[in-house]
Amino acid sequence: MQKQLIVGVDEAGRGPLAGPVVAAAVILDPNQPIAGLMDSKQLSEKKREILFDEIIAKAFSYGIGWASAEEIDEVNILQATFLAMRRATQQLQVIPTLALVDGNQDPRLECPTQTIVRGDSLVPAISAASILAKVTRDRWMQELEQQYPGYGFAQHKGYPTRAHKAAIQRLGLTIFHRKSFRASIVEK
Repeated sequence: MQKQLIVGVDEAGRGPLAGPVVAAAVILDPNQPIAGLMDSKQLSEKKREILFDEIIAKAFSYGIGWASAEEIDEVNILQATFLAMRRATQQLQVIPTLALVDGNQDPRLECPTQTIVRGDSLVPAISAASILAKVTRDRWMQELEQQYPGYGFAQHKGYPTRAHKAAIQRLGLTIFHRKSFRASIVEK
């Protein structure tokens, strides 16, 4: 009988005004447990960074997928999220027998899928995916700050903060802003 390979899948970056949506897929190795896995939003940045390295080192397999701001504008944020999730699972070194996906909507992966609301708090593999996606996206946004100083990307990571909206008013949109989120961008 074949061993069941369960992959956890989650995303980061659905709500920001700028940057990609990033998804990760993680198959944990039961012989190498990782302590402290939980929803990435519940962890400090330092703890996420530590766990990121441990997940990369110990996971049986993992993948990270992206959908750009341009793709988000073309297909909408939900479909772009699903695209990033499919790209993440396609990076895996093996085909999983089941995908456990955070949320309540099926991204139509290449294997059977079960959605779990608040899965990032309930399922360690989804928690691991949440951490990989968040750290990857946060690092990308910090690099974007170097290209576009003055926007504060390293601080707000593209989310619609007052400072980010003020920077847009002052400096205009970058090519990494989601034009389809325009109503959120210009609201006061």
